Amino acid sequence: MGDFMFGIEFVPDMPLDDLVKHCILAEDHGFDAVWITDHYNNRNVYATLALVAERTKRVRLGPGVTNAYQVHPALTASAIATIDKISNGRAMLGIGAGDRTTLTSLGIQMDKPVARLREAVEIIRRLLAGERLSFQGNFFKIDGAKLSFKCPEIPIYIGAQGPLMLRTASAIGDGVLINASHPLDFKYAMPQVQKGSPKQGFDVAAYASFSVDLDEGRAKKAVVPVVAFIAAGAPAPVLERHGIDSTDVAAIKSAFAKGDFKTAFGSVTNQMVDVFSIYGSPDHCIQRIRELHDIGVTQVVVGSPIGPDVSTSIRLIGEEIIGEFDG
Repeated sequence: MGDFMFGIEFVPDMPLDDLVKHCILAEDHGFDAVWITDHYNNRNVYATLALVAERTKRVRLGPGVTNAYQVHPALTASAIATIDKISNGRAMLGIGAGDRTTLTSLGIQMDKPVARLREAVEIIRRLLAGERLSFQGNFFKIDGAKLSFKCPEIPIYIGAQGPLMLRTASAIGDGVLINASHPLDFKYAMPQVQKGSPKQGFDVAAYASFSVDLDEGRAKKAVVPVVAFIAAGAPAPVLERHGIDSTDVAAIKSAFAKGDFKTAFGSVTNQMVDVFSIYGSPDHCIQRIRELHDIGVTQVVVGSPIGPDVSTSIRLIGEEIIGEFDG
């Protein structure tokens, strides 16, 4: 594995046979890591990872990302340690604050996400190290808990966007997963990451919406729906950083509220596509990845939609893009 890694993200909302085939194809085409998203409404993340682990040989794999609200940290530690055993030591854990919309629909209040995450990561690390743990935190109380097997080597990645979470990620994690595609966002993020005093070999991953195709127009068309959702959920500071007009975003939001997807997708501007995705021909994607690499990104995670045809795009990335960053 060179200094620069390529990961790929899959949402387990498709038949698992298809997902596993995509993962095998990604491994065969030089990807280093597979991240599977964790939402209650899709197939279970750990069951999916177990299948992928069984059918692959080399790629690292883990949830991208779970959270400290839906599941107790001891259960997360046990689950990821199990994946590590099935995969012969290839597991990694992605964990973040949680998605407010999903948690609200489950009746879970998001209280102090950063403080809660800190406690969860400490508990997970100590249990993975084999400790019999007693822990009195503000969120978790543990009295003599212990796993029956240990996996102290599992790297923990923190999903982060805001300044406090970016600093926290580098203070407590082995890597950070930053939901962003544009160099400006990483120019903002890197100084925040440095403030947390990251350890040696800390991995900065751009968790990017990605769409590659030999036909630039097809690549763009495939990414527009994903960009619409990203733009609608983008916090005000991010819109301001890129000079995106809030009235343009309001048009997308109000169309979504009415269930009018056609208008929502039609309201996505060229600027939004450029800001919220890496898209186009392999050469265009290489150029953008180079810019991110120069700022300090050490892993690009190829996220949804990947391209107009997922298998074709995985092959294209393997044959045209990954080789440009080897060694």
